[in-house]
Amino acid sequence: MPTFVSGLSLAASTYHEAVRPILDASFPGLAHSAALLGPGSEVLGFDTARSTDHDWGPRLLLFLRPADARRHASDLSSVLAERMPLAVRGWSTSFSPAEPGRSRTLRTGGHGPVDHRIEVLDLDAWLVARLGRDPRSGLTARAWLAIPTQLLLEVTAGAVFHDGLGQLGPVRTALTWYPDDVWRYLLACQWRRVAQEEAFPGRCAENGDDLGSRLVTARLVRDLMRLAMLIERRYPPYSKWLGTAFARLRCAPVLQPLLTAALAATDWPRREDALCAAYEHLARAHNDLALADPVEPTVRPFHDRPFRVLAADRFADATYGAVTDPEVSTLPRHVGGVDQFVDSTDVLSAADPARAVAAALHGP
Repeated sequence: MPTFVSGLSLAASTYHEAVRPILDASFPGLAHSAALLGPGSEVLGFDTARSTDHDWGPRLLLFLRPADARRHASDLSSVLAERMPLAVRGWSTSFSPAEPGRSRTLRTGGHGPVDHRIEVLDLDAWLVARLGRDPRSGLTARAWLAIPTQLLLEVTAGAVFHDGLGQLGPVRTALTWYPDDVWRYLLACQWRRVAQEEAFPGRCAENGDDLGSRLVTARLVRDLMRLAMLIERRYPPYSKWLGTAFARLRCAPVLQPLLTAALAATDWPRREDALCAAYEHLARAHNDLALADPVEPTVRPFHDRPFRVLAADRFADATYGAVTDPEVSTLPRHVGGVDQFVDSTDVLSAADPARAVAAALHGP
């Protein structure tokens, strides 16, 4: 096996050393943009040697204007197949055939033509396919909330190697983060998710249901991780990569040991101590954003029951109360973005089903 390199680094070499010289020689002056975006661990920078066993290799996306894509895409793909080198940095450029429902793997020891994965695309169509709409015409609050965060990451992460169309850079910048009132709404809804269950682990434990207490604790830990990402303006990826992304946050050195302790605790008092410390840390971080009036960031008893909680609905109410955008103000309270009320990877990995589900609660 060749020495492992990150997929983003390999894609950069593929463009500059293998693809660009062919474009300059055979399609001089053809305006294009080149990038590695979309699905794949390497787009998020999370790939390892394990990733090389499927859908990984010298690949990238080549974007053309719509008219140029119609005119040149097929010929360009054929020319690349004939002229691309058999390997880049030791990694084969030829993949197994594309088949429905099957991953593509690298093939070695062959000869040309190369069955490459340089996807020649119409940028307009690709944006609509990935996000469900073209963001260059602007996004309403409802449109923002209907796009899963994993899909927003797939457009804003990765790397652009050349932007001859002058479009990818502005699109990625515009999608870097939510408008402030959409952000407030998402934060309010995430705090509400915490408020809904923060008293439950103690009640389960009191009732002798340790497994139930652990289960709700795990749900709260996931919600706190996603809340931390919202506070630090980072789109949460889907479940496989949530822990990896969380570990790269500024707050991780403090929060990760607390959340790990909450999950590892074998009794409720230690579980509660760890959760309460995590609540208070995130409450202070939320106040530091100055998106709403500050809220007292300390835990307190849950009414007259012997459980300590943050009473996270206080943060939800204060943050929602700071919203001034008329469209956001009319959204259902405590519903949030599609990721906050849908838990299906299949739905959250595709724009159309996510948009359909969101429309049922938010309206079209």
